[in-house]
Amino acid sequence: MANGRVVQTADRMIGSRQLAALLPVEVLARPGYRALADALRTLILDGRIALHVRLPAERELAEAVGAARATVTGAYDLLRESGYVRSRRGSGTWTELPDGHRPVGAHALVGGIGGRADHEPGIDLAIAAMGAPDGSLAEALAWAAPRLPELARTPGYHPFGLPDLRTAVAERFTRRGLPTRPEQILVTAGAQQAFALVVSLLCRPGDRVVTENPTYANALDALRHARLRTGSIAVSDAGWDLEIAESTLRQTVPRLAYVIPDFHNPTGALMPPEQRLRLLAATRATGTWLVVDETIADIALDVPAPAPLASLAPRGGADHVITIGSLSKTHWGGLRVGWVRATAKMITELTAVRVSADMTGSVLDQVVALPLMDALDRTLPERLDQLRDRRDALVASLQRHTPEWSWQLPPGGLSLWVDLGEPVSSALAERAAAVGVHIGRGARFGVDPGTFEHRLRIPYTLPADRLDEGVRLLAEAFHDGVPLAPAVERPHWVA
Repeated sequence: MANGRVVQTADRMIGSRQLAALLPVEVLARPGYRALADALRTLILDGRIALHVRLPAERELAEAVGAARATVTGAYDLLRESGYVRSRRGSGTWTELPDGHRPVGAHALVGGIGGRADHEPGIDLAIAAMGAPDGSLAEALAWAAPRLPELARTPGYHPFGLPDLRTAVAERFTRRGLPTRPEQILVTAGAQQAFALVVSLLCRPGDRVVTENPTYANALDALRHARLRTGSIAVSDAGWDLEIAESTLRQTVPRLAYVIPDFHNPTGALMPPEQRLRLLAATRATGTWLVVDETIADIALDVPAPAPLASLAPRGGADHVITIGSLSKTHWGGLRVGWVRATAKMITELTAVRVSADMTGSVLDQVVALPLMDALDRTLPERLDQLRDRRDALVASLQRHTPEWSWQLPPGGLSLWVDLGEPVSSALAERAAAVGVHIGRGARFGVDPGTFEHRLRIPYTLPADRLDEGVRLLAEAFHDGVPLAPAVERPHWVA
């Protein structure tokens, strides 16, 4: 669909017909300069036109949209005045963002209650994760306790991971349709460490990589820290545009592509099987490593849990796919157990990188994880029922307190990707923080700093009463009568 595409071409230009195809039908039907400016600003904020892209000349765009040149001139003037484009004689008009929209990162745990030093009470909507299921950790610790003395008599170094846990993870992949041997598994301290190890092994500063846009904020931080050049593939309310994805892969030939096809974070979208096949073929054709983040793959609320993306490849056609996952979302983020699934050769190389950083993972965490992995298929249904109830509660609260906001109900995952209708996400997050509500503003999830300013990610992982109170306070901050202006940004941590 044209309205879901992102434009990020090799020469950083967008043609007049390409741009016209992205504009809403109502703008094309009656092209006024204010409506045209608003539509272009939305495309920039939504990441569908990348930053630092040259827009068509006024006359060319006027012809493409069926408007007078003065209409396009007026729209460009409005965008220049508000800081969304810049023009220089002889070089054209280029997209950018206004002052105050600056890069952010997770360099300090500011905002989320988990990172607050003062432990003030509040409602944490920045972290899309639940507490551990009642009794599950106690039962797992009771199972692990008699096994620890034998393990304690060994040195305790297992760089690849505890053998029994590697076997359990491999068997789960096999049950899900992707035959896997234990030597194809590396146990890590969570999925974030898994991704950081993959990036460290495969990429060098300056390499090109591709991610979805928006995408998981902490993955973007890892790519920025590695000083990689990041291209993007838009994920809109309509899902992925594989035509643009294939074009981006062909034009940029990235070293690595990072995707979340299963209940995408933050949008909750689920990639259809035919698009998965096209993505597998496109990355294989360009020699691009495809890193698939399955951290949320088990959180299937309205549809069956998807099979691993790599399982769709023809025999021998998935050697370029690296799959990462963890127990953080199905069980508890405090249990730092994740994994990488790849070829045995790749696992050996990743382990060498891992040893240079931390030698081995926590044996205690891995022993506790074993009974949790074994019981996952039995315990997960109750977890999903709880999430469905909390999702319903969040939707009801939003409809009651903020009926002007909109969202797509995701078939799985842990959060709603809410459209505020105006680009005030950062300012709203700052105002909400002052009353104790901490929220993942849209800009944290954008490849280009400052995009998605009209979005909030709101998890449905808290109890219903806490969700309702959080939404009520957000609504009061949004409706308090004082206009929301772009905020001076500071780091916000989200998970």
